[in-house]
Amino acid sequence: MPRLFSALLVSAILSAGLAVPAQADDKDVTAILDKAIKALGGEEKLKKAESFGDKAKGTLSFGGNDSEFTSERTVQGIDRQRSEFESEFNGNKFKFLMVLAGDKGWGRFGDMTVPLDEASLAREKRNLYLSVAPITVLPLKASGFKLESAGEEKIGDKPAAVIKGTGPDGKNLSLAFDKESGLPVRLTASNVLDFQGNEFSLEVTFADYKELGGIKKAMKTEQKRDGQTFLKQELTEFKPLDKVDSKTFAEPE
Repeated sequence: MPRLFSALLVSAILSAGLAVPAQADDKDVTAILDKAIKALGGEEKLKKAESFGDKAKGTLSFGGNDSEFTSERTVQGIDRQRSEFESEFNGNKFKFLMVLAGDKGWGRFGDMTVPLDEASLAREKRNLYLSVAPITVLPLKASGFKLESAGEEKIGDKPAAVIKGTGPDGKNLSLAFDKESGLPVRLTASNVLDFQGNEFSLEVTFADYKELGGIKKAMKTEQKRDGQTFLKQELTEFKPLDKVDSKTFAEPE
C-alpha cells in the first residue's frame, strides 16, 4: 500500500520545473521568457491566472499496469495547492487528497489524514513550482529563480530554446521553448523525490495547445521517470480564479 500511495500522490501533484530573477544581463533568457509570456496570452492574462483550477484525466503506468485516473486541483501561487486524485486498481477504487498551504501541508488517503513533515513539505513545494512554472512562466521572472540560457535543442523535429537554472530551493531545472511559437514544450529536473524519498529524473513534455480561460494551455502532457513513461494526461478544464476561499487550503476534515 505505501508504494501505491507514493505513485498516486506524486502523479497527482506533478500534473506537469526552474531557478533570484533571470539575471538582467542575460538578454537571451529575458527574450525567451518574454516571448513565451506573449505566446501564452500576455502578462496581464497570466497574472489573472496566478490562482486557477483545473481538471484532467489520463493513464498512470505503475508496476507494469496501466490505470485510468481523474484529477482536480486548485492552485494559488507556487506554495498553495489542493489536489484530489481518483483511480482504480484491480477493481478497487482509490481516492486521495493532498493540501499544501505555505509551510504546512497534509495528505489524506481514505479516512487517514497525515501532516507533512519538513522534508515532505520541501518535496511538495518543489513539485508544485515545477508544475506551475510552465503554465504561466511569470514565476520564472520573480525573486527566487536563477536562470541562464543553454542554447538550442531539437524537441521532436523542431528547434527549441533552452534555459536552465535553479528554483527557490536551489534545486535544478531546465525548460525548453519552441523556437518558432515560444510555447513551453519540455521540462526536465533531476533528483526529484517520490513519496518514499526515492530519487528519479523527471521529464515532462507539453503538446496540443489550446486557449482556455484566456490563456493557452497544453491539453496533453506526458511524464517520464528515468526515461520510462509514468503518466499521460489530458486536460479537461482550466479556469483562472479571481478569489480562492482560504478554507480550500485548510487541514482536511
